[in-house]
Amino acid sequence: MKLIRFGQEGAEKPGVITSSGKKIDVSAFGEDYNEEFFGSDGLKRLSVWLTENEDVCSQVSEDVRLAAPLARPSKIVCVGLNYAKHAEEAGMAVPNEPVLFFKSTTALSGPYDDVILPKNSEKTDWEVELAIVIGKKASYVALEEVEDYIAGYVLHNDVSERAFQIEKDGQWCKGKGCDTFAPVGPFIATKDEIKNPNDLELWLEVNGERLQHSSTNDFIFDVQTVVSYISQFMTLLPGDMISTGTPFGVGLGLHPPRYLKPGDVMELGIEGLGSSRQVCKAYSETQRIKNNR
Repeated sequence: MKLIRFGQEGAEKPGVITSSGKKIDVSAFGEDYNEEFFGSDGLKRLSVWLTENEDVCSQVSEDVRLAAPLARPSKIVCVGLNYAKHAEEAGMAVPNEPVLFFKSTTALSGPYDDVILPKNSEKTDWEVELAIVIGKKASYVALEEVEDYIAGYVLHNDVSERAFQIEKDGQWCKGKGCDTFAPVGPFIATKDEIKNPNDLELWLEVNGERLQHSSTNDFIFDVQTVVSYISQFMTLLPGDMISTGTPFGVGLGLHPPRYLKPGDVMELGIEGLGSSRQVCKAYSETQRIKNNR
C-alpha cells in the first residue's frame, strides 16, 4: 500500500495510491496518518476498509498539492555519516556506532513544496535519504525483531545549512531544523512493497545535474541495526521517522564546495519510493509573518 496526504497546508487529507496508480481520497476512513493510526494497527484496518470502500472513494486531482505523507510525528531522528563514501568526502572517520541527531518536526514539508533558504543562510546543502516510518511503540528492540516495528519507508531530503551546522558552537540541530528543511514523500510505501531497504538505488540532481547517485548497500549501519540501536536510547513512537543518512555527492564535499541559491531546483528519488522536486526560494519578511500567525 502507498499512503499519501493531500490538500492545502493545514487542511491535509489522507489518501492512497491504488495498485493501478490512481490517487484516491480515503478521508471517509476517519483517521489521519499519525501516531494513533500507526499505533492501532491502522494499516491493516485501512486495508480491510478499502476492500469494501475503494470503489466509492473519489479520485484526487493531479493538480492538488501533495503534502508530507505522514502527520507531524513526535520526532525525526537522523543518522549522520552512515555511508562509507560520504564519511570519506566529509573528511571524517567511519563511526564505530551510529551518529544520531534530531531534526525539528516543524521542518516537515511536502515533496513538491518550496525550500526556503533561511535568514542569514550561507551554505544550504542537499541530502537524499531513505527514511523509516515506525509502526508501533519500540523500546529496547532486538535486531531480529526490528521488522515487526517498521510500518514503511519514504523519500526524504535532509536539507542542511552547513554554516549553522558546523561553524557555530553547539550541536548539528541548528543547521538541520529550519522550516521546510524536511521535504518528505511523495508517498509512504508499506514495508511489504520494499523487498530490501538495504539495497535501493537513490539519486539527487540540482538544476538537472546529477550530484548524488548511490545505493543503500553502502550503508555503514543497515536499517535493522539503526532501528534497534536507536531504541536502546529512546522510545520510538508509532509514526516517528528515522532518516538513515545520505550518500556521497553533497555540496559540502565538492571541490570547491557548492551550495544552494534562490531559483535552484532539487530533484531526487529512491527506487520504489518515487521522486520529489523542490525549488529554492529566498527567505523574506513575509515568511516570518506567516510563521508567527
